[in-house]
Amino acid sequence: MLPECLLKPNWPGLPEQFGAYTTTRQSGVSFAPYDDGSGAHGFNLATHVGDQPEAVDANRLRLNSFLPAQPQWLTQVHGASVANLDDPTTGLEADAVMSTRVGAVCAVMTADCLPVLFCDPVNGVVAAAHAGWRGLAAGVLENTVTQMCRAGARVEQILAWLGPAIGPEQFEVGAEVRAQFVASAPADANAFALCGVEKFHANIYQLARRRLQACGLVSIEGGEYCTVTQRRQFYSYRRDGVTGRMASLIWVK
Repeated sequence: MLPECLLKPNWPGLPEQFGAYTTTRQSGVSFAPYDDGSGAHGFNLATHVGDQPEAVDANRLRLNSFLPAQPQWLTQVHGASVANLDDPTTGLEADAVMSTRVGAVCAVMTADCLPVLFCDPVNGVVAAAHAGWRGLAAGVLENTVTQMCRAGARVEQILAWLGPAIGPEQFEVGAEVRAQFVASAPADANAFALCGVEKFHANIYQLARRRLQACGLVSIEGGEYCTVTQRRQFYSYRRDGVTGRMASLIWVK
């Protein structure tokens, strides 16, 4: 039985040759405002949000006990670059990461932005991407698929899972954000619902699905969470401002 700090993705068809988790804010050692929302200690994994370093270290050490190796943490910048754990020269300032090596853990951190996990079960390629609206608009998901294919994946065989992100009724954006998406993809207009004067609710799950489908992916699961409203399970920057970060992780066993 998994501890409360871990969720196994609800990912039908994920082959046994891969391991995957997403973390929650529960059952760690971090104090407020990085706690679990009820006053109990939280499972913050980020070093850059103001939490005590020793608490983050302890949380990461606990996470490592469930993994084949320590994750290679990225320096995420809301961009579209993809790090390659098989080629250390690519560096780790990126918003996605991929690997073909057994036991190499691909990981991204989020607290409202969308984490997407990928695998090609035939060719043994895995990846994880951090996709906020800026990353989506910049092409981080498309770049991740491209880099996986360069490593031997076949696009029609890639499986994707959309992890916990801000829900469509909570993600309010301005007209300029909608315009940026619609200018390059008119079909994206359907992912925005008017909610005020020059304000829209954006469906980040729908935006991601459309991009992945346009790449040629046919198996896309997940997208049922809301980090804002599911307060006890997830950190949310939009809801709380100062808060921790969850991780979504995948590897080849």
